[in-house]
Amino acid sequence: TETGMRLNTVQQNLINSSRLSCTYFTAVSSSVLKRLQEQEQQLRTSSLPAIPNPFPELCSPASSPVLSPGSLPPGEPSSGKYVSKIQVVFFFFSPLFHQFPPLKKNKQIVKIFSEDGMGKVVEIPANMTARDLCQLLVYKSHCVDDNSWALVEHHPLLGLERCLEDHELVVQVQASMNSDGRFLFRKNYAKYEFFRNPLTFFPEHMVAWCQETNHAILPSQLLQNFLATNSCPEIQGHLYMKDVGRKSWKKVYICTRLCLFVCLREPRHLQLLADLEDSNIFTVITGKKQHGAPTDYGFCIKPNKSRGDMKELRMLCAEDEQSRSCWMTAFRIFKYGIVLYQNYKIPQQRKTLLSHFSAPVRSVSENSLVAMDFSGRIGRVIDNPVEAQSAAMEEGHAWRKRTQRMNILGSHSPLHHSSLSSVIHIAQLWFHGRITREESHRIIHQQGQVDGLFLLRVSQSNPKAFVLTLCHHQKIKHFQILPCEEDGQGFFSLDDGATKFTDLIQLVEFYQLNRGVLPCKLKHPCTVVAL
Repeated sequence: TETGMRLNTVQQNLINSSRLSCTYFTAVSSSVLKRLQEQEQQLRTSSLPAIPNPFPELCSPASSPVLSPGSLPPGEPSSGKYVSKIQVVFFFFSPLFHQFPPLKKNKQIVKIFSEDGMGKVVEIPANMTARDLCQLLVYKSHCVDDNSWALVEHHPLLGLERCLEDHELVVQVQASMNSDGRFLFRKNYAKYEFFRNPLTFFPEHMVAWCQETNHAILPSQLLQNFLATNSCPEIQGHLYMKDVGRKSWKKVYICTRLCLFVCLREPRHLQLLADLEDSNIFTVITGKKQHGAPTDYGFCIKPNKSRGDMKELRMLCAEDEQSRSCWMTAFRIFKYGIVLYQNYKIPQQRKTLLSHFSAPVRSVSENSLVAMDFSGRIGRVIDNPVEAQSAAMEEGHAWRKRTQRMNILGSHSPLHHSSLSSVIHIAQLWFHGRITREESHRIIHQQGQVDGLFLLRVSQSNPKAFVLTLCHHQKIKHFQILPCEEDGQGFFSLDDGATKFTDLIQLVEFYQLNRGVLPCKLKHPCTVVAL
């Protein structure tokens, strides 16, 4: 009995102590919660910025148009009446916001590749043209903006590529491309070369009305007739054409009539070949290997709706590069007309406009580079080529002596003059290192085959020599640069020692001013830029 009474007493004490602890915990938790709410209210009122109040009649007791720390109701917690008003306003106006669709960003993602295979993703607006995108890439890649950069539509599986016109919308072209298609960023000096030298692109025997006028034609008249809206000059000549669905090629006579390609197989038989409005013309880069073409000068007419079906392509092949350039340029003029001339004039007009506000930018061309003599008190222009050559030699000797003197006196240059001359050209844009002869041909073909287009590379037959690859009259020629020695000093020469240069940079700069033994001056360096 005593044990039972003791157990009841212990249980009663435990119950009383638990009630006291719960009461104490409730009181403590209520005080802590109240303190936290007060701190939150103070923090909220002190950190609230003075911004315009969109609902002054609901949130501000004084109908103040500005929310300030003093505009909140005093003594009310953050989770009380004030928050309920905001919640009512939110749910009242939320259906209005759901009536409008979310704004769509008018942006598209485009991936651009360089010649080394590296790609770069660019976000562009939907209305950006090919010219604007090239300007953007030139700015991002820190290239020289000489208005010769182009965007190329490349199809590796089909072996086709074409240069986009400056006014074409990049997003629209990307939408019409196959899954394997890609954009390349490269130089194209021949994009508007036919405006500067039309007779090279349009030989007289291929233009019908030239033969009617007894070959008496002026370049300005040729361009005027080609760009006229009410006339369509006829281009005619023989081409190889691949039969649809077969591997055989046939030589046919093709001409243009009313802006259409027409195939003439027999004197009385005219066959429609393609409509220019709904097609684009591409260069075939793998003609012999992939399509069994008889020559390397192939091109094809590809409909815009074509998705890579070989049966929809019209494969053609010319005898030489001049004939292919004539047909492809005529196709562009027939399709776009005066728009091409406007694209050609826009950079010139922009350059003229900027010349009024800024100093002219020095460009490497035959019009801006002249030989100067600064030996006297006043500099003068050297007009005589022989005198200019001797002045270049003297300047080279003086530069070599200064470099030798600096090396002897212990300058900070880590290289001797001989080693400096052998590596100083590596950073130049026109130097392409150890590439093959075929690779140099491919680069020059891709960048336009205009007169004066050149590059330098290491010779394959002589490791100590270099090769100058130059394009003239759409033909590629190679000139070997041999090292020579005189009085213990090393030089480079292009003409068996008649003209010596201390390094390749001096050699290139000289032949940019003087033709010498070359068929033309060096004008356009082949440039490959990594994005």
